[in-house]
Amino acid sequence: MKHNHLTPVNIALLTLVLVGLSPLMAADVTYLSPSALIATSDQASLIVAESGANRLTLVNRASGDITAHIALPFAPSGLCLGSNETRLYVTGGGAHGRIAAVNLTTRRIAQTGSLGHTPTAPVLSRDGNTLYVCNTYNNTVAVVRARDLTVITQIPVDREPVAAQLTRDGNSLFVLNLLPSMRSDQDYTAAVLSVIDTRQNRVSASIGMPNGTIHLRGICLSPDGQYAYVTHILSRYTVPTSQLQRGWINTNAMTVIDTGTQRIVNTVLLDDVDNGAANPWGITCTADGQWIAITHAGTNEINLVDRDQLHERLDRAAKKERVTEVTQSADDVPNDLSFLTGVKQRIGLKGIGPRSLVAIGDILYAAEYFTDSLAVVDTAPQPVTATAIPLGPMPIMSQVRDGEMLFNTATTCFQQWQSCASCHTEDARSDGLNWDLLNDGLGNPKNTKSLLLSHQTPPTMSLGVRASAEVAVRAGIRYIQFAQRPESEALALDAFLRSLTPLPSPHLVNGKPSESAERGRAVFDKAGCVHCHSGPMHTNLKSFDVGTGVDREAGMAFDTPTLVEIWRTAPYLHNGSATTLMDVLTTFNPANKHGKTSDLTKQQLTDLEAFLLCL
Repeated sequence: MKHNHLTPVNIALLTLVLVGLSPLMAADVTYLSPSALIATSDQASLIVAESGANRLTLVNRASGDITAHIALPFAPSGLCLGSNETRLYVTGGGAHGRIAAVNLTTRRIAQTGSLGHTPTAPVLSRDGNTLYVCNTYNNTVAVVRARDLTVITQIPVDREPVAAQLTRDGNSLFVLNLLPSMRSDQDYTAAVLSVIDTRQNRVSASIGMPNGTIHLRGICLSPDGQYAYVTHILSRYTVPTSQLQRGWINTNAMTVIDTGTQRIVNTVLLDDVDNGAANPWGITCTADGQWIAITHAGTNEINLVDRDQLHERLDRAAKKERVTEVTQSADDVPNDLSFLTGVKQRIGLKGIGPRSLVAIGDILYAAEYFTDSLAVVDTAPQPVTATAIPLGPMPIMSQVRDGEMLFNTATTCFQQWQSCASCHTEDARSDGLNWDLLNDGLGNPKNTKSLLLSHQTPPTMSLGVRASAEVAVRAGIRYIQFAQRPESEALALDAFLRSLTPLPSPHLVNGKPSESAERGRAVFDKAGCVHCHSGPMHTNLKSFDVGTGVDREAGMAFDTPTLVEIWRTAPYLHNGSATTLMDVLTTFNPANKHGKTSDLTKQQLTDLEAFLLCL
C-alpha cells in the first residue's frame, strides 16, 4: 500500500534542494555518510571522513567548495592532526582495524598500520610522539608510536570505548565507554569513564556515571582545561515504560567533570520540559569559551549552552540555593528539565543525523550523516540560524537507508524523546539495561535484546510474546515511540533490520577460532547446547524452561535466542543477571537445565566459553 506523505527523509530532501543540494536519482550511488570532521591547522579547510565512500574530502571554509578527495583503503572512523601540520592520522577499517598517516601536501597515504577491532577517536599526545586509539570491540586503548604507526601496548578499559580526550597537562586520558559492563538486575547500572595515566599506560581511575547512563558519545574540555563535558543518554530504566512525558523513559544529558579531582560536578538535562533533545553526540566549546555546543543526532539540532551561566547555576545548586522550581540542591539537577531554561538555544539544522562537531571562531560545523552534508551555524548573530554545505549530490534513499535513518531519528517519536537507537545503539544492538516494557505484564523487567537476526528468528521478546519481528516493530512504534506512523515507515524499518549482518568476533585469531574455541565446539555438543542452539543461527526457534526464571516467572519457558554475536550482548539471560558467559554456564545453571555443564572440568568450561565468544 502506498502512502502520500512526507517522511523526515523526504522533508530533508526538499529542504536541501531549496538550499542548493540536488538529490541524485541513481540507485547505485554510494552514501557518503560523513562521520568525522576536523579542521586543518590553518583553519582554512575542513577535512571530512566519509565512511560510506572510503575517502576524505577537503572543503574550503570560505567558499564551501570541495577542493580535494583522498581515497582510503578502508572506511574511516576518526581523525586527528599530527604535530607536523601536514600529517593527518586516520583510523578505520572496522573489524580489520587500520590506521593511516596521510600527507596533506601530496594528498597521499604515507604510512599504514594495523589496529584492533573497530578503531576510532585517535588522540595525539602533547609531545606529538604517541597516538591513543579506542579499539571499540577489543575494549582497549591502543598506544601507537606516531612515527611509524607501531602499536606499543594495549590498555584494557571497560566496555566499547568510542571517544577520548587528553587533559591539558597530557597526563590523563579520559576514555568514554559506550555501554555498561555490569549485570543489569541491580539498583545501579551505568557506563563508566575510564581514566588512563599516560605516564604509566594504565587505567588509574574509573568514574562511575549517574545511574542509567548509556551511550557516552562526546567529550571536550573547557578552554582553561578545568572541566570536561560529556554527552550521554540518561535512561530512567527503573520505571515501567508507560509514558513518555517529561522524559519518563529516556532523557538526554551532559555531565560536567572536574579534571583535577576527576569527580563529577553534576549532570544537566539538555531536553526541554515537553520536547526531548534525543541522542546527544558531538560536543565542543567555542574558542572564546562562551558556548558549549552539542549535536543531537536524533532531533537534527545543535544545542548551544551558555557556559558561564551553566556554571553559575551549578555553583548555586551546590550551595543549596534555589535555582528553579525543581532545583534547590545539587541532587535535584539531574532530574530538572527546566534547569537550562534561558541558558541554552536549540538550533534546527537543514540536514539529518549530525554527529561530529568542530568550532572555528564563532562558526560551528557538523557532519550530517544521513544527508551527506555539513551543517554551518554562525553563533554570532541573533537569532542563530543554520545553513548546509553539500558534500556531493545526495541520492534518494533506498528503503534500507530510509529504515536506518528512521531507526536513528527521534522526530517521529512523541515529543522527540528518543529514537530506536536510544536503546539499541545506532547499529540496532543492545544498551545493557533492563526495561519493563509491559508487553508481558508489569514488574518483570527484561534485558534489552540485540535486533540482529530478529526477523529471521521468530518469535521475539524473551517470552516470545510477539509472534514476529514485524509485529514487534509496529508495537515499538506504538508503545515505545507513542506514535502512529505510516506503514511505509514500518516496512523501511523491517528492511533495515533484515539487512543487518554479524560482525566478526574480536576473539577470533587471524579470522579463525582459537585452539581453545575449537575444543569448545566439541564441548558445546557434549553438554547438549546444540540441541536448542542448532543450525547456522544457533537457535531452534522454540521455548524452554531452562531454570532461569525468578519470582513469578519461575518455571516459565523462555525463547531460545540466537548465539550469533553473543560476544557483544552482555549481560546475559533474560534479566541480565549474568555478567559473563561463564556465569551462565556455572552460577546460573546449578541444575543442568541450561545444558549439562556441572560435570565439565574447568578447562572444558573455559573452552566452551571461548567457542561461544567466537560466534
